[in-house]
Amino acid sequence: MEPLLTFAEARVLGCLLEKEATTPDAYPLTMAGVITACNQTSNRDPVVAFEESVVDEALAGLRRKKLASMLHLAGSRAPKYKHLVSEFFPGLHQPERALLTVLLLRGTQSAAELKIRTDRLHPFPDPETVEISLRRLMEWQEGPLVALHPPGGGRRTATYSPLLFTPNASAQAPETLSPLATATTTPADWRTTMELEMEALRTRLSALESALGLTSTP
Repeated sequence: MEPLLTFAEARVLGCLLEKEATTPDAYPLTMAGVITACNQTSNRDPVVAFEESVVDEALAGLRRKKLASMLHLAGSRAPKYKHLVSEFFPGLHQPERALLTVLLLRGTQSAAELKIRTDRLHPFPDPETVEISLRRLMEWQEGPLVALHPPGGGRRTATYSPLLFTPNASAQAPETLSPLATATTTPADWRTTMELEMEALRTRLSALESALGLTSTP
């Protein structure tokens, strides 16, 4: 399917989905809240430094596309924003919504990476259950929302990319990126890398024990 969103719209929509799940007391978000969420240096790839004008334009685009709305709540001086994903994609369940959120915020990833990074939104027991939900997104009735990239071409494992926007579209708008986007790996990234390596080792050990007819000690 043709990409529905710009890079900035995808980042804003991902943030609205994420904050609804992780900080429900602060949701819907003010403009300041959306800007802060977009410019986080953790759980974002690439890291950006969006100005208010960029976020305002992205929110306007999402509202035109019926994916977000602006609210004027009693007792609140500033308008607030919420996503309309449930209305736009009726039938999208929590596992698929969690995966879509992380794909919007971080672009192309493997099933093992998605398992770790969706933990705060929806805990998956193993990469296999992640792949089941990814398959539902790939077979979405109105057109696939996710694409599968098999191993090869420099990829050691299969990866999945969102089809709502082009993940590398940020490269076309360097003025929106912070210098942090090219900074060295953060401690959070090191933890993620270590967890992925441990997951891979556990999988290989389990396969080896199965081949040898051994049973792991609980």
